[in-house]
Amino acid sequence: MGSIPILEKAKLEGWTDEEVVARVLAGEAALFEILMRRHNQRLYRVARAILRDDAEAEDVMQDAYVRAYQHLDQFAGRAKFSTWLTRIAVHEALARAQRRARLQGMDSVTAPNGEVMIAMPTSTLDPERSASNSELSRLLEDALLALPQHYRTVVMLREVEQLSTAETAEALEISEENVKVRLLRARALLRKQLYERAGATSAAAFQFPAPRCDRVVQGVFVRLAALPPPTNP
Repeated sequence: MGSIPILEKAKLEGWTDEEVVARVLAGEAALFEILMRRHNQRLYRVARAILRDDAEAEDVMQDAYVRAYQHLDQFAGRAKFSTWLTRIAVHEALARAQRRARLQGMDSVTAPNGEVMIAMPTSTLDPERSASNSELSRLLEDALLALPQHYRTVVMLREVEQLSTAETAEALEISEENVKVRLLRARALLRKQLYERAGATSAAAFQFPAPRCDRVVQGVFVRLAALPPPTNP
């Protein structure tokens, strides 16, 4: 299972996710790379928001892609492929967070509805760092990562990834009203001045640069090489 030639990749960039999925199911497994490169940024951000750990976020991404590939024939098209894929990543990240919470015990508690709530770390902002416009993205990342997990994830999808309320609700399998409530509470927890200053540059936060993207793609293909190709049901 090799990479896609550059010219072919450029041509396929205009295809929808669903068209690429259909071709993967038809036997062109290498085209799965297109889907990974399209969605690496979002999956990294949502996994990072839940786990607050770069290495674990990359592991979750690979697990999510492998699981999606194995069950690609189950993608029914009732939702966007990106939403379906995000939901898989959310499940993988939450499962890993819950396992970690059981091991650590001290740093998390479980809410009545079963959600894992990560305790907010105490932190102080370096005055020089706060005053530097070049550090706004980093300050925003720090502020977001200080939120409880269920608020972090909603903020990441709504404010950073710019998903609609409906898309966020579908990805997290909660109600739209719940999304709105969590977003309001998350905003209240964020420092108002910091959020207003850094909000304009939120899209620059939690970047997933090309070398890391390449590493995830290569890692997934190594794992997919040992699996049978997905087929149409």
